[in-house]
Amino acid sequence: MDIKDFYYDLPSELIAQDPLFDRSSSRLLVLGKSSGRIEHHVFSEIIEYLMPGDCLVVNNTKVIPARLYGRKEGTGANIEILLLKRKEKDVWETLVKPGKKAKPGTKISFGEGLLMGEVLSIAEEGNRVIRFTYDGIFEEILDKLGQMPLPPYILHTLKDKNRYQTVYAKYDGSAAAPTAGLHFTPELLDEIRKKGVEIAEVTLHVGLGTFRPVKETDVLKHHMHSEYFCIEESAAEQINRTKAAGGRIIAVGTTSTRTLEAVADETGYLSAKSGWTEIFIYPGYSFKVIDGLITNFHLPESTLLMLVSALAGRENIQKAYAEAVKQKYRFFSFGDAMLII
Repeated sequence: MDIKDFYYDLPSELIAQDPLFDRSSSRLLVLGKSSGRIEHHVFSEIIEYLMPGDCLVVNNTKVIPARLYGRKEGTGANIEILLLKRKEKDVWETLVKPGKKAKPGTKISFGEGLLMGEVLSIAEEGNRVIRFTYDGIFEEILDKLGQMPLPPYILHTLKDKNRYQTVYAKYDGSAAAPTAGLHFTPELLDEIRKKGVEIAEVTLHVGLGTFRPVKETDVLKHHMHSEYFCIEESAAEQINRTKAAGGRIIAVGTTSTRTLEAVADETGYLSAKSGWTEIFIYPGYSFKVIDGLITNFHLPESTLLMLVSALAGRENIQKAYAEAVKQKYRFFSFGDAMLII
C-alpha cells in the first residue's frame, strides 16, 4: 500500500487558522460509506442523522498547556519543551528544541525558577525524559506557565485556551485536542440526548504520534506511537447495550474510534479496560464496533486519512475531499467536519 495513494492537493488558504465563534456553525459534509453519496449541511443539523437508540462515543480527554519555554542553567540558552507522556508523577517524556542543548544532567528553569526540570535520559527518537521539581501543584504551575500546543500549521495565536478544548473535556493528559468534538455545544448535546441518543465517554490521551507524518513509502511499515486509553465499565455497558438492541455506534473522532477498536474482542464486545494502544487502522481493516464516524478533514498522507479511508473506502474519501476543496471547506483542527454514515 503506497503512501501516494493517500495524497490530495490542498490550497493553503483552506487551512483554518481560527475557530468559529459558534462551534456548531461549522459546515458538515455527510458521506455515505456504502453509496459514496455526498450532502452538505451545517454541523448543528447532524441531529437529523442521529436516531433514537444510537450511541455517540466521545473522547473526554483534556489538552494540557504542554508547551513550556525555559532557559538552560549556566548558559541561559533558550529551550522549548513539549510534554508528551507522563511516565511517573513528576517524570515526563518530552520533545525538546534544540535537543542538542539538553543532554542528560542538563537543568532547565521555567518561569524564573517557578518550575525546574532535569534531563534524566534520552528516549526513543531523541525525546528527553525530564524530572520536574516545584513547590505547589504541578497542574496549577503548568496552567500559569504553559501554552496550548497548537499544530504547526496553525500560525495564529489562540486568544482563548478553551477553544482548543471540547465542552466535555475532563481528564488532563493530551498534547493535542480530539478535534472532531470541538463542534459540539452543550445545547446541541442536550438536543441529541432529548432525541433518545445515548452519549458514552471514553478517554484516549492524544499524543503527537497520531499526527506525525508517515515517512515510509510502504504504509504497512509505519509504526504508531502508543497512547494511553481508559474505558470505564459504565461506558462499555452503554455501548454493548446499544449494539445488542440494534442501535448504531457513532464515534466522535478518530481517537474514540481507535480506543473502541483497540479494546473490543472479535465479536465487538467491550469490557472495562485501561492501558496503551498502538493500533493502526488502514484500508482492509474490518471494524468491530463503530458504524459511523464524525471527524474533521485530515492532512494528506496521514494515518488519520488512512483510518477514514478504511471506513468509507479510499475512492469515496478522495472524492469527498476533492468536493470539500472545491466547495472551499475549512480544513484540519479548527476546520469543518465530516459525518461518515
